[in-house]
Amino acid sequence: MRILFMGTPEFAVPSLKRLVEDGHDICGVFTQPDKPKNRGHKMAFSPVKEYALSQNLTVYQPLKMKDGGALKIVQDLAPDLTVVAAYGKILPNDILETPKYGSINVHSSILPKYRGAAPINWAILNGETETGVTIMHMAAELDAGDIITISKTPIGEDEEAGSLTMRLAEIGAQALSETVEKIAAGTAARTAQNHEESTYAPMLSKELSNVDWNKSAHEIHCQIRGLQPWPAATTTLFSDAPMKLYRAEELEEISSKSAGSIVSADKKGIAVVCGDGKVLRIAELQASGGKRMAAAAYLLGHPIKV
Repeated sequence: MRILFMGTPEFAVPSLKRLVEDGHDICGVFTQPDKPKNRGHKMAFSPVKEYALSQNLTVYQPLKMKDGGALKIVQDLAPDLTVVAAYGKILPNDILETPKYGSINVHSSILPKYRGAAPINWAILNGETETGVTIMHMAAELDAGDIITISKTPIGEDEEAGSLTMRLAEIGAQALSETVEKIAAGTAARTAQNHEESTYAPMLSKELSNVDWNKSAHEIHCQIRGLQPWPAATTTLFSDAPMKLYRAEELEEISSKSAGSIVSADKKGIAVVCGDGKVLRIAELQASGGKRMAAAAYLLGHPIKV
């Protein structure tokens, strides 16, 4: 099938790679414009662009999608199908409807739950035990199109958003491969979403970072896992400057001490009492201006008296 692919981050790469490996004719790849990166502000390619160029695919990086320029490119490419995976731009209806089979999206949640920009993070933040990838037809309303395929997977108790993202990327690639085959054969199912059951997963912000130790140990653990790799959960409990928290463990221990009390700080990590009386042990952190490290390594230079 002749396919136009649209995607930007690492999550989208396995889907594009799978389409290439399946032998489809990738007539073009849309990705976000290059952006300055790190202190040197050197212009960096998106992960999708890097892979596309390695496969000698033609890359397009339109700044706008509604000025007619992007539509002209799509019309000239004449794809049978457009596949979108975390592209990062809203597509107008004329672009969505140009291909013979329309446009489909690889979305990292079990729709209609968690429509929006950060479904993986919010699933973890809200303590979900299951998530998945939905392949859907794209519609004018955000993530509201008819569902073709859903692939579900459990969320590990200690799984953080970064590792879950890459696992879902591979699940999505497999689901996409099967879905495109069904579309070509005319056997793809089409199920309308129940819009009353929809929830929204907005973009993350630093306002979500600060840990409130009055919350339960499980809520804080989900916060630490869900805000990775950015903006990360933070606390000033161990130092004056905000410190990022990357890995923690919920203990069976119950303490009568007040929330935010440190009950131990040793080679296993820093154990803190939470609002429900349960203890959360911080195992990995990053001090302001420092590197990410084991909590035990941090304590060697910054001992905490209990």
